[in-house]
Amino acid sequence: MTLPESHAHLWWARPERFTDPAELARYRGMLTDDERMKTDRFRFERDRHTCLITRVLVRTTLSRYCDVLPEQWRFRANDHGRPEILEPASPLRFNLSHTNGLVVCVVSHDREVGVDVESLERMGHWLDLAERYFAPREAAALRRLAAEQQPARFLEYWTLKESYIKARGLGLAIPLADFSFDLPAGSPDDIAIRFTRAIDDASSRWQFSLERFGAGHLIATAVERNASGSVCVTLHEAVGPLV
Repeated sequence: MTLPESHAHLWWARPERFTDPAELARYRGMLTDDERMKTDRFRFERDRHTCLITRVLVRTTLSRYCDVLPEQWRFRANDHGRPEILEPASPLRFNLSHTNGLVVCVVSHDREVGVDVESLERMGHWLDLAERYFAPREAAALRRLAAEQQPARFLEYWTLKESYIKARGLGLAIPLADFSFDLPAGSPDDIAIRFTRAIDDASSRWQFSLERFGAGHLIATAVERNASGSVCVTLHEAVGPLV
């Protein structure tokens, strides 16, 4: 596939749709020994299956854009745990996320990208974290909402924050209270990020998207802008067999 300089592609897959034993065995053969060991450490079969599909989705997605076989990619984790391409050398940048029922991978050229996906079934489990870890203005915005609106808004903040710290490659080394989001009532393209003085970054550097995916998931992306302005982010389904 062609990946224009001003685009990012967001690939998605539903792990439960990949059930053919021969295909799953072939997917497992794409992984390194270390990746297979990490996959096998999960206690439950569902989690092992999701991990396998996640790792294969990354490999097959990257191979759509260059002449590299999926099994030839090698990865490393940076100091904060973000996976990155080790070899072969490539201008591609990617980020991935998974939750119950959905795996996503965002990819672009020479720009930082981050993605987070969460299941809406988890709404309400983390509301007490907002007062402790979110920016004061976000916690205050949550308190002003009706009780029935708070769980969804909390999850919107959460996925956006995760997408940003993943795009930066720093994880929770960036305190969640040191940046905040303005969520517009209208166009989702108007999502804006604010930083305290503790964060060395510029809000104009980033664009964000936030959308419901089907009935059960929420996806947020953080994409570094280019010199000419906004980046076009498009969705693509990875259907089985993946290759």
